[in-house]
Amino acid sequence: MAEASHTSAPHGATGVLVLSDGTVLWGRGFGAEGAAVGEICFNTAMTGYQEVMTDPSYAGQIITFTFPHIGNVGTNIEDIEATNPHALGMIVREDVTQPSNFRSTQHLDQWLRTGGRIGLAGIDTRALTRRIRVNGAPNGVIAHNAAGQFDVEALIAQAKAWPGLEGMDLAKDVSTLQSYKWDEGLWRLGHGYEGVSTALDTNGRGQVSTKTPFVPSEVEGPLDARPHVVAIDYGLKRNILRNLVAAGARVTVVPATATTEDVLAHKPDGVFLSNGPGDPAATGAYAVPVIQDLLAQDMPIFGICLGHQLLGLAAGAKTMKMFQGHRGANHPVKRLSDGAVEITSMNHGFAVDAETLPANSTPTHVSLFDGSNAGFALTDKRAFSVQYHPEASPGPQDSHYLFEKFVGLLGEKI
Repeated sequence: MAEASHTSAPHGATGVLVLSDGTVLWGRGFGAEGAAVGEICFNTAMTGYQEVMTDPSYAGQIITFTFPHIGNVGTNIEDIEATNPHALGMIVREDVTQPSNFRSTQHLDQWLRTGGRIGLAGIDTRALTRRIRVNGAPNGVIAHNAAGQFDVEALIAQAKAWPGLEGMDLAKDVSTLQSYKWDEGLWRLGHGYEGVSTALDTNGRGQVSTKTPFVPSEVEGPLDARPHVVAIDYGLKRNILRNLVAAGARVTVVPATATTEDVLAHKPDGVFLSNGPGDPAATGAYAVPVIQDLLAQDMPIFGICLGHQLLGLAAGAKTMKMFQGHRGANHPVKRLSDGAVEITSMNHGFAVDAETLPANSTPTHVSLFDGSNAGFALTDKRAFSVQYHPEASPGPQDSHYLFEKFVGLLGEKI
């Protein structure tokens, strides 16, 4: 990793990654041209790059993929967690090849161009990952110019000037703008996503195609008879909603800034707190009072990722910025109730400080990578949360049972 002060790229270089300490890494750009500044992180998943790029939790971040063959299965219109990519860009080792998969409908390069996102190939991703592990996640700028012309000094200044994710509320930027209903179920080969979707896109502006009605075999009766879950969208992934439907819930999504009155107006049987980007302490300025109101009314609550952190803040715990974060589809988590180990999908750069959890809470899960808290439950309320992503997409399905656990709480009393 060498520093540079020139503005012309080496021969053949059409992309560059510039870190805030002045480090300059040259590569080959693809996708959209331009420049984007954010936090550089790494993801260890071997599959699901399209789901990762469209996960709203990655807003403000540039992803280094440790798996070298990104783009080999192309892209399609189904493997997305939001309408558009939210990660600012991707850094990969190998050049993107022609896709080889029967589901592919578009080359990754064109998909990134359409979404306005930058790709950078030819980077030693192992060295960059080691750097992040040793020194923490740096701020940086990813840039692509087909002519190979870059103002490196200006890019360094841009990277240094970016304030970082700590203290930044990004949930409002990625949340829906209006409430909507969701009744689309899980994906099946040859059928796509089951159910009639009346959902709008993540900006609340577009209609999703209607499909054949589907009711999971374990859930009988009309949709209106199901317990009603209001999901607060801090940057949610669509597969979370699909799992709630598959577990037997009727789902309504509301914006991140919804008030207590907004939530209760939908007459929920339970409230789900979604994943999302940014600093939970910043988002908590408006989210925590609502969650505390709901807890006071003994509303069943289930939180994932940012929702887990916000529930922790609402209960009286503190959150902290992690050194490098957890991002990948192979994170082992120990379930403390029986010692079972779940292989999970994770994506977070902040965590609940387990030492600050209140007396009326009990840890339920712990990361086997670093011992950080991966879940807790309140002992005097019907509320629990996990730091990881039980809906996966991408990732293993060891933790799907949590959706059934939550839906099973609805209508019960302590």
